[in-house]
Amino acid sequence: MLPRRKPQYRFPLVPISILMIILSLTFFYYFYLRPSSSLIELSKTASESRSVQCSIQALALGEKFMWYAPHSGFSNQLSEFKNAILMAGILNRTLIVPPILDHHAVALGSCPKFRVSDPNEIRLSVWDHVVELVKGGRYISVAEIIDVSSLVSSSLVRVIDLRDFVSIWCGISLDLACLNDSKLQSSVSKSLKQCGSLLAGLHGNDDKCIHAINEDCRTTVWTYKQGGQEDGMLDSFQPDDQLKKKKKLSYIRKRRDVFRTLGPGSQVESASLLAFGSLFSAPYRGSELYVDIHESPQDQRLQTLMEKIKFLPFVPEIMRAGKEFRNATIRAPFLCAQLRLLDGQFKNHRNATFHGLRQKLEALRHKGTGTLPVHVFIMTDLPRDNWTSTYLGDLISDAHNYKVYFLKDDTELVREAAKKLMAAGYGQRFITNSDSTAGKKYCSNPKLPDVLLYVEQTVCSCASLGLVATAGSTIAENIELMRKHGSSYCQS
Repeated sequence: MLPRRKPQYRFPLVPISILMIILSLTFFYYFYLRPSSSLIELSKTASESRSVQCSIQALALGEKFMWYAPHSGFSNQLSEFKNAILMAGILNRTLIVPPILDHHAVALGSCPKFRVSDPNEIRLSVWDHVVELVKGGRYISVAEIIDVSSLVSSSLVRVIDLRDFVSIWCGISLDLACLNDSKLQSSVSKSLKQCGSLLAGLHGNDDKCIHAINEDCRTTVWTYKQGGQEDGMLDSFQPDDQLKKKKKLSYIRKRRDVFRTLGPGSQVESASLLAFGSLFSAPYRGSELYVDIHESPQDQRLQTLMEKIKFLPFVPEIMRAGKEFRNATIRAPFLCAQLRLLDGQFKNHRNATFHGLRQKLEALRHKGTGTLPVHVFIMTDLPRDNWTSTYLGDLISDAHNYKVYFLKDDTELVREAAKKLMAAGYGQRFITNSDSTAGKKYCSNPKLPDVLLYVEQTVCSCASLGLVATAGSTIAENIELMRKHGSSYCQS
């Protein structure tokens, strides 16, 4: 019998299997489970953001601040600004004044259709556009166009420019955004992103630092009644059953008292910063879309504030430019035609808009002898080169019956108004702080602000023959307010 051969050495099957499992898990972890560098950076950013957010300098001010996210066109932004002033007055917080955003650079959506951007999203979009405005040298505060000096001097509201607030709260100057130094760009960009995520509320709420309000017009209508009688009640406007079924909505709109929910004694009182999303509101189906505060007979200070914000005039440089155009160029009674022909729904109603203007002008022309030509000031979004084939072209060609006036952004009067506005320095920086970076300017050769829209509205407010406007235009609503409350300025 042959001797038994010793078996050759082999790796045990079980250890090999374990080794393969370990290698697989390591591979899977490295490529799938291990936090990516971007996630690590985001976590690090969040941690750093909280340290900036709770800076000793910001909290040492002893001020309670409020900001919000404006959007859409200028008229909507002005409406939101008024609501923000009202909210800040009720809550006794210092209002952070934003810049004027480019037309529709940030959109809300539709409150009636319950289709709007979330507050966090719209706050972040606003911040990104703010940085874009700074980089382009086009940043101009709402308070540099709208005169709020009487509100501030009478202590009805406290305000601070967003640029100064960012300098205090985030420890960085917004003006650094336009530096061309490549060595600093990465650091500045990172710091600005951290600050934006803070103000947007992306890192959650903190009892001492920030409370981001995530209720919007889909769920909430803000009210203010002494005693808070309406707090928690259902609003009269709710999504109908068809909309609920079609869009699978579960929203319920409740009326909430802003003072009881967010004011002294509330859970959010200690937060240094209160961050709203959109503050746009408008009447709709017997209710208001978001802010339903119209009177406060038991609070005389607030009642005075509400009366004053019904009409907020432009700053004197703009008002003087409109008056000068009327006196030096038109020099006669005239009609204002405010025509929105390109934007959104208005482009579908061009014929109706022109028809209304034609009827008004023909009525003026036949009113009596000795009044020709009829003077008419045209304010429109339709470029001058495109007037030829429209009713506006017909008006210009009929020089015997009509004398047409208009302004352009490169008109000398408009440019001079912009220069005087810049020289006036309406930064509205009302809170002094010790940060040496506050108020410094790093953006060389900032562009002149576009003030054409505001000068045009001022001209229209002085139109003694009346106003013809595109139906539904919020610009027309502002002109009507100017005609009602500021007409005495035109006579001076």
